[in-house]
Amino acid sequence: MSADIDPTEAIPQVTAEMIAKTAARQAPSPAVEPKPEARPQTAAPTASPLLSATRPDTSRARLPQAASLTSAERDAPEKSRPEKKVTEQPAAPDAALPEQPGSSPFVASEPYSERHFSAGHIAAGHLASLVQIPTVSSWDPQYIDHDAFARHRAALAAFYPRVHALQSEPSGDHGLLYRWPGRGRQDVLHPYPVVLMAHQDVAPVQGMVWTENPFSGEVRDGAVHGRGTLDDKGSLVAVLDAVETLLGEGFVPERDIWLFFGADEETAGESAQIAVRRLYELGVRPWLVIDGGGAVVTEAFPGLGRQTALVGVAEKGLVGVDLYTTGVGGHAATPGRHTATTRLARAVTRVGRRRYAARVNAPTVDMLERVAPSTTGLKGMFFRMVTRAASGPFRKLAALALARSGPEASAMVRTTVAVTELEGSAAANVAASSARAHLDIRVALGETVDRTVARLRRTIRDKRVEIEVVDSSEPSEVSPTDSQQFALLSEAIGASYPDAVVAPYVTLTASDARTFTPISDHVYRFSPFAMTRAQRQSIHGAGENLSVDSLGRGVHFYREVLRKIPG
Repeated sequence: MSADIDPTEAIPQVTAEMIAKTAARQAPSPAVEPKPEARPQTAAPTASPLLSATRPDTSRARLPQAASLTSAERDAPEKSRPEKKVTEQPAAPDAALPEQPGSSPFVASEPYSERHFSAGHIAAGHLASLVQIPTVSSWDPQYIDHDAFARHRAALAAFYPRVHALQSEPSGDHGLLYRWPGRGRQDVLHPYPVVLMAHQDVAPVQGMVWTENPFSGEVRDGAVHGRGTLDDKGSLVAVLDAVETLLGEGFVPERDIWLFFGADEETAGESAQIAVRRLYELGVRPWLVIDGGGAVVTEAFPGLGRQTALVGVAEKGLVGVDLYTTGVGGHAATPGRHTATTRLARAVTRVGRRRYAARVNAPTVDMLERVAPSTTGLKGMFFRMVTRAASGPFRKLAALALARSGPEASAMVRTTVAVTELEGSAAANVAASSARAHLDIRVALGETVDRTVARLRRTIRDKRVEIEVVDSSEPSEVSPTDSQQFALLSEAIGASYPDAVVAPYVTLTASDARTFTPISDHVYRFSPFAMTRAQRQSIHGAGENLSVDSLGRGVHFYREVLRKIPG
């Protein structure tokens, strides 16, 4: 994941992607054969694997037939299986909520109290231990520390024995997928379950100036410190502590709960793709999916003195582009006029000078309209003016106002391009015969990957610059805010953060959540933690930390979600 919440730095702050996601253990009888190289193994778990006879009970609801693997295909190694495309499925039906005019249709909220704060201290101990295990992601498989992931699974099994006893199976090399059966027959899947997500992997720490050991997990000054506290082991612990304590109380959810904890969210997200294919094969259509992404922020909007709980309802698209140039190399003492590096520099400069057009999208208008009524003062007056323009005939003016308010707000309303890597000669006195630049492009809602790349070609205006798209994904679908699911999230947030204004927003960075949109229309991205601007900036940076109070409120948030899920 990455940082991204601050709806208005630009207005002054907008987005800083908050992270979330969680973990679990290695399951028995894996459906995927181990790879040839030796891998450290944890003790064989006692939990039973996900049932083979777990197709949804069609007497509960009608379900479209999903593609499934044959026994021969399932026994084959994962990478040799035929690819099963996950296609869009019909929407899950709304829950049949009782009519209670003038009151919430969900169970009553349990206010956050000293008891929940104490639970946060227990969760902080779990988080501190997990942070000390460096489950760092890498695009290069040879640099993945498989032993660290094995130790991480073992720690999860020790901290959460009841969760460890649930039906489960692996998802890729280190991803984890659990099923907590809801009311009804345990051997029959609920066709419309709830999925809670988090990821075990963390971003690298190289090249950053930490004043302490980034994997210390030290608890001091009321916070847990270290890489992954916010992105995303904090969410993982909050989910698991909530489920573990409810299991201990004998609580049974109204419908099945699936827990997915990815292990490569910071890179390829393959474990999430495997989990989605598995759920698709089982024929389930999640009624609600919650992943990390938004957070409870302060000073995010001008004139707003209250906290704002930003819930991601969509994600921008992502395009990774390599620019290549070639030229006559040789000794640096006799360089040619148009070298590979000067041609590349010209292309990069042109890209930096030409920004994509600013446009206000529907989720951003919704966000502004929900926040504006609570703003005060001169800044609040300006904010309300921008809001009226965004929802009226002057949308372009509102987009320009946001685009000029700061980098976060600008990123909300336009496609962005960042040059992240540059390569040239391998020696100081050698003229490069080839050069490369990598562009990280985030595609705004309403745009497409093809149109974005076509505009990039027009901007560079040089056929001798090779443009290669190395990876891409379109902007995600937008999850609705006028739904039972969003109302449930709002109530759970209100129980943990009663003063917060709940608003949707577009997540600027990529997460595992986008993988679930083909099988669910209600995918939301929210990390239930209060984060200052400094904390948001520490995600993928130095000094990452999560307060014990926020962690306790995060555990309470997930308990409330699980308690409120309708049948």
